[in-house]
Amino acid sequence: MGLGKKKGGRKEPLFGLPAALSDLRLSAADRIPGGDDKPKKSAKSSAKRKSEDSGDEPPRKAPARSGAKRRSKSRIGAGLGRLVYWGAVLSLWGVIAVIGVVIYVGAHLPPIQSLEIPKRPPTIQIVGMDGSLLAQRGEMAGANVSLKDLPPYLPKAFIAIEDRRFYSHFGIDPVGILRALVTNVLHRGVSQGGSTLTQQLAKNLFLTQERTMARKLQEAELAIWLERKHSKNEILELYLNRVYFGSGAYGVEAAAQRYFGKPAKNVTIAEAAMLAGLVKSPSRLAPNRNPEGAEARAQIVLAAMADAKFITEAQAQASIGQPSYNVKPVGAGTINYVADWIGEVLDDLVGQIDESIKVETTIDPKLQSVAEAAIIDELAAKCVKFNVSQGALVAMTPDGAVRAMVGGRNYSESQYNRAVTAKRQPGSSFKPFVYLTALEQGLTPDTVRQDAPIEVKGWKPENYTHEYFGAVTLTQALAMSLNTVAIRLGLEVGPKNVVRTAHRLGISSKLEPNASIALGTSEVSVVELVGAYAPFANGGLAVAPHVVTRIRTLGGKLLYMRQPDERNQVIEPRYVGMMNAMMRETLISGTAKKAEIPGWPAAGKTGTSQDYRDAWFIGYTANLVTGVWLGNDDNSPTKKATGGGLPVEVWSRFMKAAHEGVPVANLPSSPGGWGLSNLAQAASQVSPPTAAATAPASNGGYRPPPTRANVRPEASAGLDGWLMDRLFGGNR
Repeated sequence: MGLGKKKGGRKEPLFGLPAALSDLRLSAADRIPGGDDKPKKSAKSSAKRKSEDSGDEPPRKAPARSGAKRRSKSRIGAGLGRLVYWGAVLSLWGVIAVIGVVIYVGAHLPPIQSLEIPKRPPTIQIVGMDGSLLAQRGEMAGANVSLKDLPPYLPKAFIAIEDRRFYSHFGIDPVGILRALVTNVLHRGVSQGGSTLTQQLAKNLFLTQERTMARKLQEAELAIWLERKHSKNEILELYLNRVYFGSGAYGVEAAAQRYFGKPAKNVTIAEAAMLAGLVKSPSRLAPNRNPEGAEARAQIVLAAMADAKFITEAQAQASIGQPSYNVKPVGAGTINYVADWIGEVLDDLVGQIDESIKVETTIDPKLQSVAEAAIIDELAAKCVKFNVSQGALVAMTPDGAVRAMVGGRNYSESQYNRAVTAKRQPGSSFKPFVYLTALEQGLTPDTVRQDAPIEVKGWKPENYTHEYFGAVTLTQALAMSLNTVAIRLGLEVGPKNVVRTAHRLGISSKLEPNASIALGTSEVSVVELVGAYAPFANGGLAVAPHVVTRIRTLGGKLLYMRQPDERNQVIEPRYVGMMNAMMRETLISGTAKKAEIPGWPAAGKTGTSQDYRDAWFIGYTANLVTGVWLGNDDNSPTKKATGGGLPVEVWSRFMKAAHEGVPVANLPSSPGGWGLSNLAQAASQVSPPTAAATAPASNGGYRPPPTRANVRPEASAGLDGWLMDRLFGGNR
């Protein structure tokens, strides 16, 4: 019993029927399938039992393969479902994001319904008395031109190089953007843009030039709006009239005038290609700055036009190298001083400008060129020798119309207008106001005064050479610019009266009524001093220097017209004649001998300020009054440059050219006939100076004046300047 025992527990023996049935088993074949039977389960159980009976492992491969397939298909289906789901979610969020960006960009734009094509900024065209354009202020914007007035190849040049699909896109060109993106990736940088002409127009009209994503999005949104509001031809026409071409030129009309000297309707194929090529980089490719670059770019445009079948290959080849440049800037040079002066007075004449205007002036372009050349050439030749760096010139008619103005030697280097803004001591060129005051108080050109030492409250003015000529006539004293006589006259008539005379004739600057006023120690501008001399040339009438005659809009509407000045008599005609006779002697035998104009009666006065800081000459004929100043901006002394030297040379060159072909006219003379006959009589009384002439005559009688041959002119000796040398360090 103990040996027969098995692990797992005791097995009790069976007897009877249970023993007979214990080994009975039914196979799958012995079973009859019924409605409630499950074959798969039964088969599985049978197989399991069979396997158990036989002692072998059950077959597992076939059932495992079938389940893996089912599970794999289930996973794939679930993955596709998730992909579709998340794709839909992301797409929805993407649409929401795009809508949000559009709303954000639109919120930072003006309301679309209120957007209008902005007006061009106003420009100011300044023309000469002959109608020619002298200068322009504001950006140069040509007149609007319509497509029908342009040669067909001109707009096509822009389409060929900037937007080949212009007539097929809706403001934004996805194909162009993709092409530009691919090109830029291949070149590893920005080598091509995808902006359409409409986008460029939107940027030019409404946006800044900053390169930001926000600006690009605004540009795209506005481009779509433009396409909805305007036709393609209207957009193209707007583009051609607003795009920037460099050198201050906006629009094809202004660019054609700037670079080729012709209207846009007359440009050639080659010129049209060059204009279209400028849009890429107008400042860098402008032909007046970079003709080689402009030509190379034009060739690219010609090739694009040929490729687009806008022109033939033969036309493209024939147009290479054909543009004829006219790149001299309009209004360059010293005329810009005039333009600046006009800009300063426009607000008083027409108020705020909100549209483009044309200003008609009194400037004679030919005389302006002569004046500019006279100043520049004289300084170029003698600036080092005399240490003179700047000059100014104003020429006006006897009624005050400015014909030429030079405010400095080089406008590009300095825009400071020395003819209008700068104020300097006039020196002896102020003396005519002293002598006129004396004449008006009863003296005559023949009146004799002593050229001798004088003391005024401890001040002892002297002549430059320490020489004195005793009794001299007023004519001689003015011609020789004797300082002591001018001081005596000033004190005799009263400094306040001298100041009143100067203001009456047109000096507007503040003048100090002291003894030294006779020597021109108060500062004045060139234009006001020239204007104050004009009454001597016109018979004694006051003038207001002016340069603007009319102002019109470009459409022809008259905004301003100068009215004639009131004919106020500020000098009696007889005194005008006396002063003209006296100042004529300055050119004949005095300090301005070099200033005589052959065939023309002329008069004037030189001036030199202390330490030779300023050199002046104001001279006139019955046709023109012209003043010249030379000196340094920092008020440093020159190397003995005097009024009778450089200024007289500039004046003579200008006045000789200005009077060519002009009928000779005499200066106004005294109604009573006082003039050259009286002057000749006074001159006949002149005798060589003697030692006794340096002191007053013992009997108080008349002392003959010196011979002019013995008088050193201002140009070489600075006779009228020695007094101010002693008083203020050399003021003359």
